[in-house]
Amino acid sequence: MVLALGTFAVGTDAFIVSAFLPEMADGLSVTQAMASQSITIFALAYALLAPIIATLTATIPRRRLLLSALVCLSLANIASALVSTLGTLIATRIAAAASAAAYTPNAGAVAAAIVRPHVRARALAFIIGGLATATAFGVPFGRIASTAMSWRAALVLVGIASLIAAIGVLAIMPELPGATPIALRQRLAVLARPSVMGVLLLTVIGMAACYLPYAFTIQVLDALLIPSTSIIVMLLSYGLGAMAGSYASGWAADHFGPIAVLIVVYSLMACTLGGLAWLCDVSSASGYAAVAALMACWGASSWSQTPAQQLRLIAVAPQAAAFVVALNSSGIYLGISIGTAIGSAAIGNGAAMTLWYGCLLAGCALLYVLVVAAQRRSITHGPSQT
Repeated sequence: MVLALGTFAVGTDAFIVSAFLPEMADGLSVTQAMASQSITIFALAYALLAPIIATLTATIPRRRLLLSALVCLSLANIASALVSTLGTLIATRIAAAASAAAYTPNAGAVAAAIVRPHVRARALAFIIGGLATATAFGVPFGRIASTAMSWRAALVLVGIASLIAAIGVLAIMPELPGATPIALRQRLAVLARPSVMGVLLLTVIGMAACYLPYAFTIQVLDALLIPSTSIIVMLLSYGLGAMAGSYASGWAADHFGPIAVLIVVYSLMACTLGGLAWLCDVSSASGYAAVAALMACWGASSWSQTPAQQLRLIAVAPQAAAFVVALNSSGIYLGISIGTAIGSAAIGNGAAMTLWYGCLLAGCALLYVLVVAAQRRSITHGPSQT
């Protein structure tokens, strides 16, 4: 529970900017596409720094490492709230990304290590559920805070949440030793395995698909003619879907295997993003309930993929579980950075085009996993479990 509280703080930090991107752009006197670079840079910095930090901090006791990461995350968010230019904002977002990269993979690895193997996917889902819960409550709360006060106040509140999570880790988490030091080159040798690279590539494609339009959620809802007073409800629908999808994915992966879960996930993602794009294209008031349902499906499909992907990685590289989980986190944030960069270029052509691009990438992810499933069946003459 305390580890999930930390990932809640990390997730709120990572995704909250989408709740007040227009206001932040105005406050920094830049365009929304330029302001979205702070999301792209955060995600890219996380992706690049996660394996390096995992190597440099390998021997540090786990509680001390997680505590330090959350304190640094708190300070980075408070610094982000005080900036006056986009350049300094990006610098503080890189610092926040480094802190997040130190926390999330290690929290997942600790959770996987302290539970029995047959419930490992559910334990991973619980940790990832902290990120999903952040989209359910942290992002809508950020929208409320930015509307009632300012986007700067919202970032300060994220800093306070990170500090509370740090106090929880200090008070509750038991002492756990670090690992044996291993050189980065030796750690990265795991990437030479086609089975590992195959899983990571799917992570990048899938996350790029669902997060391509995410930074521009407010613009998407505007294009759907959702009134400003209902935006909070729509963000909450997305977040509740993310929570449900994350936990359901862990249970389903334990029972039916991760490949079966991923086929359902990417099918749902493609249909959802395509449905939202079509509603934007018809340029008429969309059904309130229909949009809320699609937002929930968008959140569910976004966050259902991670537990299944982590389970696949641990299955193909069990002796390097902590590091491959860190690599998957890098893949997640690399996908987010790629998706956000594409979205920044596409949003000038309208919200519908941004959603269609996401739909296309989701279709690519579905095709990829179907090919993997077919290859597994041809080898084993049965359903794949990894």
